[in-house]
Amino acid sequence: MADIPPDKSLIKYPSAFPIKVMGAAVEGFEAAVVAVAQRFDPAFDAATVERRPSRAGNYLGLTLTITATSREQLDALYRELTAHPMVKVVL
Repeated sequence: MADIPPDKSLIKYPSAFPIKVMGAAVEGFEAAVVAVAQRFDPAFDAATVERRPSRAGNYLGLTLTITATSREQLDALYRELTAHPMVKVVL
């Protein structure tokens, strides 16, 4: 992916950036996702996580709003989340 100059980016850094993460509703899923978020945003507050269980309760959608500081940070966060074995989808 080509580098986008800061003046051409649609995101102004730093900014609050929501990330949706979905996975099976199993013990440890939310804690694992929060731990990843905190590695990329040490000020991330786990109390701000929004939760949406699926209708049948088999899956859990989480919305994490992190402080995005750069395109590189966001790319690395998305890569780590999508590679996590408990995560099904990252938006």
